Amino acid sequence: MVSRVAPADQVPARPLAAASEAAFQEAVRTTAAQSVVVLHRGALVGEWYGPGMAPTSRHALMSVSKSLCGLVVGQLIDEGLVEEQSEIGRVVPRLKRSAYGSATIREALDMQVAVEYDETYHDPTAHVAQQDRVAGWRPARPDDPADTYEFLTSLRSAGHHGERLQYCSATTDVLAWVAEAVTGERYHDVLSTRLWSRLPTQDDAGITVDRGGFAFANGGFVCTTRDLARLGQLVLDRGAVNGQQVVPRSFVEDILAGGDTKAANGSHFHTVYPRGSYRSQWWITGDDHGTIYGAGIHGQYLWIDPTDEVVVAKFGAHPRALSADALSANSAFMRWLVARHR
Repeated sequence: MVSRVAPADQVPARPLAAASEAAFQEAVRTTAAQSVVVLHRGALVGEWYGPGMAPTSRHALMSVSKSLCGLVVGQLIDEGLVEEQSEIGRVVPRLKRSAYGSATIREALDMQVAVEYDETYHDPTAHVAQQDRVAGWRPARPDDPADTYEFLTSLRSAGHHGERLQYCSATTDVLAWVAEAVTGERYHDVLSTRLWSRLPTQDDAGITVDRGGFAFANGGFVCTTRDLARLGQLVLDRGAVNGQQVVPRSFVEDILAGGDTKAANGSHFHTVYPRGSYRSQWWITGDDHGTIYGAGIHGQYLWIDPTDEVVVAKFGAHPRALSADALSANSAFMRWLVARHR
């Protein structure tokens, strides 16, 4: 369990003004939305919950979990516990002979590690399916690795690091292992003490762990929609909460500035955002608002618009993995919500 330090004051529900509009209902349908929370300049300006969801309902973030891990690593870099250009194999000796041994922390943060890893979600033989089994998300097979640690050590190199974006869920778990190695703590404790407990959250959060006690950093975090929005506000406020710096301002500003736009060439993300990039486990749109976001496979979103000072948190349950069409539909929905609440 990832816990808060103290509960925030209970916030009364504020119905989303757009909820009765036909355009909103159509967007809910096409993006399989389950809940939406909108903040403007830190204030709750609207929220909507579908069947089975409420302000206190927790939901899996899926790959928005990666963005939390990126912030935690930024904290560890600022504390001097690890350097961006450190080779992962030197920090975690068990990974020295894996694909990650010669990759740097920065290359892992930006998903530019060349690794033999198939992220085809609908293929039961893909690496991502095996990783889900190891994490306890699917029934295990007799020949599966014992835990995530063993699984990560088994992954092999697929070329030169630092040349292109290779979105790989295992890479985030490697960063979580780095966090454990340099702190001497379990990742879920690092995440709790350094990040989540320092936010003005209203409810407890959680994270799934495997048989070895390894927290599923790449997708296993669960929290309420409101509290996810509060995480977005932290980023919008350049890493500060009530004037206290939680995540280094320079690290957050580096995320907002974006990364290598050429690295994403050929991806469906690049099709939608030709000026986009991936930086420190966050997607950077490259639009004229400086928008960034975290996204999950089934329509989970944390959308941050620095120009209009709006944060949108959305949980979804799309039956298939996000495609370019789904990305376009969700992005349009997010922008539509921003325009009505700025």
